[in-house]
Amino acid sequence: MAARKKTTGLTLSATLPHYELRVRRLASADSQIDIWQLPAPATAHIKAPVYIAGLKGRNLALIEHRLLRRFKQAGIELAGLPLNDVRRFPVGEDLAITSGLLFRALAPMRNREHMLAVAAGIEAMPKEEAAYWLGMAMHRKYPRRVLMALRFLLIEPGK
Repeated sequence: MAARKKTTGLTLSATLPHYELRVRRLASADSQIDIWQLPAPATAHIKAPVYIAGLKGRNLALIEHRLLRRFKQAGIELAGLPLNDVRRFPVGEDLAITSGLLFRALAPMRNREHMLAVAAGIEAMPKEEAAYWLGMAMHRKYPRRVLMALRFLLIEPGK
């Protein structure tokens, strides 16, 4: 039987990878959200936390309401975060994969309409497809090409 650890509403299993959400408030209306993969028995090759993706600034502000809704469903409350303080929350694999792919895809984008289309497309993806794209974006030789291909597929050709 797998050992389980209970933390803030999330049960961590020894057979699954562990992910962490790190939230930092940078200014009164600005924050930064990062996803990290932590060492776990299921991922023996990871000896130190691995940065998956992060987002801040206007790109985060555009999709923040979507993220807050998903975080609230996962039992993560971000209200009352002090300035320049980092809060850490364990997150499930589904939320970590989707958020990581969303952050990586949106970080370099500038067009608001295209950003909303990409965000909607990534949120509609099944877990397996999101994991495929995130793996390609993290482990390929040219990850920007992978993310550009994903953006092209998710943005409607007529726009």
